[in-house]
Amino acid sequence: MNRQAIRWLGTVPFFAYTAIFLLIPTGEIIVQAFRNPSGRFTFANVRGLFDAQILDAFETTIKISLITAVLGGVLGLLVAQSALRDGGPLWIRPVLTTFAGVASNFAGIPLAFAFIATLGSTGIVTQLLNSLGLHVYSHGFTIYGMVGLSLTYLYFQFPLMVLIISPALEGIRPQWREAAVNAGATSGQYWRLVGLPAILPSLLGAMVLLFGNAFSAYATPYALSSGYINIVPVLIGEAVNGDLAANPQLGASLAFGMIVVIAAAIAVYALLQRRAARWLR
Repeated sequence: MNRQAIRWLGTVPFFAYTAIFLLIPTGEIIVQAFRNPSGRFTFANVRGLFDAQILDAFETTIKISLITAVLGGVLGLLVAQSALRDGGPLWIRPVLTTFAGVASNFAGIPLAFAFIATLGSTGIVTQLLNSLGLHVYSHGFTIYGMVGLSLTYLYFQFPLMVLIISPALEGIRPQWREAAVNAGATSGQYWRLVGLPAILPSLLGAMVLLFGNAFSAYATPYALSSGYINIVPVLIGEAVNGDLAANPQLGASLAFGMIVVIAAAIAVYALLQRRAARWLR
């Protein structure tokens, strides 16, 4: 067996894993989206995606995903830049990286419980604000609504942004800043004219990943709102797991709609990554 064949042999576990847990399930979802309960081909399931409730679910899911992607992206960029800048404390980088790695994976039911215990109607912070005369729940805020869900998403969105954007920030060459300073540019002018344009494709690409991360979240919104927030992953769960209203074909069509949105996001991400590679070579 030649060396090239051995190299390809090493990729077999990866391709097998991808096929079993990604390609085959995705293909099955697409097939089921175009089948009726008797197994015959139909467009009825896909046409059901244009019902008012489902369109509202997609609109709400996309809105929450965009808001948390942008806010999490900006916050993560600022935090990462502050930690990676020259002259900063040496200990802050490993501490921030460790926190970001843990916090970006802290989601689901534990995260929902943590926010309910903190910002719920009887949460610690809520009670503290009430004692100070700031009755936030009397002014329309609730951790169980869209604003509360967005705050919860931000907890794992901005640490993920820190992890994603740090390599792009580290790829900015010091010579660029030196040249800008020698030309008389201020720090603000350097970032506006040199630094930000250099990392902009990476920044937008990272926000696309954050969008996909929020768009597919299920356990956190379900545990936080008990399914009362009308978002697509929760509807899929109800369609697949509902005892009385189970509708696997509807769940498959909803998942097919999510695949289309995520595929579009991946296409945008790939395009942005190609542009980012030109700057960071």
